[in-house]
Amino acid sequence: MEKDMTTGSPARILIAFSLPMLLGNLFQQLYNMVDIIVVGNFVGAPALAAVGASTSIVMLLLCVAIGLSIGCSVLVSQYYGAGDQVKMRQSVYVSLLFIMAVGLLMSVLGACFSGAILRLTRVPAEIFGDARTYLLIYAVGGVFLFAYNALAAMCRAIGDSKTPLYFLIITSLMNIAGDLILVISFGWGVAGVAWATTISQAVSALACGVYVYYKVPALRLSSKDCVFDGAMLKDLVVYAIPSTIQQCIVSFSTVAVQGLVNTFGTNTIAGYTAACKIDQFAIQPLLSLNSAMTSFTAQNMGADKKERVHAGLKVTLALMTGISVVISILVFFFGKELIGLFVDSQSVPEVIATGVSYIAVVSMCYFLLGWQFSFASVLRGAGDMSWFLSGSLLNFGARLVFAYAMAASIGFLSIVWSIPIGWVLCIVFFALRYKNGGWQNKVKIKKPETEQ
Repeated sequence: MEKDMTTGSPARILIAFSLPMLLGNLFQQLYNMVDIIVVGNFVGAPALAAVGASTSIVMLLLCVAIGLSIGCSVLVSQYYGAGDQVKMRQSVYVSLLFIMAVGLLMSVLGACFSGAILRLTRVPAEIFGDARTYLLIYAVGGVFLFAYNALAAMCRAIGDSKTPLYFLIITSLMNIAGDLILVISFGWGVAGVAWATTISQAVSALACGVYVYYKVPALRLSSKDCVFDGAMLKDLVVYAIPSTIQQCIVSFSTVAVQGLVNTFGTNTIAGYTAACKIDQFAIQPLLSLNSAMTSFTAQNMGADKKERVHAGLKVTLALMTGISVVISILVFFFGKELIGLFVDSQSVPEVIATGVSYIAVVSMCYFLLGWQFSFASVLRGAGDMSWFLSGSLLNFGARLVFAYAMAASIGFLSIVWSIPIGWVLCIVFFALRYKNGGWQNKVKIKKPETEQ
């Protein structure tokens, strides 16, 4: 099921690779989205706000897991593209050790400091208890989140985007069933959706690990592969840490923005939570193409085929633009109905109004996010992590400054308009780096001379 991306049509490869990832990402989004829909409709708006207030912290765990996995998979992809199977499998072993160690640490820290973190973000007292319950249970199962993302990233590094999908479909359906049973039948409320998510993630990680070992020969590690290499760990850290920091910047900025949102009250928190979930679901096709282009770039840079990276970027920009236009139209015109999925529109009209005001602006700017992702995937896949990280700092730094500076004058809309402003600045920054060509000299893996 592995796929060599160094030959063949870039357009065909990128589309074929990203489609299973898209389905997988959509099912992964269902985990938290179903939590919110169930509590919003069967428990109430305060429960919806409680899950929303803790979601920004949950995203920190997810962002660290994704950042480490993506960073490590870049090195694995480059070894794979260079045809060095021995080093590739050793890098998989070192990557898994590294990611799981960090995952265990994050789970412990999240469980120990869940209350303190929620106080820091000024969660209202009336929803504090439920928010802490949700966060604590989710943190306990965080190690499974890291395990799944690590295994999925290793599969994608060798061009296999289908294996992770199979298990996400099964466990997403498990999560839906678990939410309905634990909340509606057992009356566990917020704790019920948290436990359903944690159990589903554990099943996904364990099943994926077993399948990879027995059915994906390229990733099956033998005793000779399980050798700790300090130099390789250093290379992994060079790729993984900036990628993780970038993901953490995303998460921390989300936490900071959540702190500002929390000052507007429970109904605004609920509306913002619903809108963010719709937003996250809508951009999954763009995220899938972003990941596909990252793997495509990494493999081709390892194979020293830079011209294919240029061709891949042109295809990605075109696909991003076309897809974002379609998504924007759908989300813009059906925004009110989509927000209504999360809460009773008759009883809490303020929640609907807040959500609609968010997605009406942001949805029309999805093409900007697509362009940002396109350039970012090239820099990340090539290992140009310093510029990739700096662009992310610029993006989210500008968004925070604008949101807080304008909150007093335009209120909640300061948060809404800060998003496209950050995207524009990031696009300019990344495009300038791509044009000067410095990213082409950052790859650490070179194809062996005998194979060139």
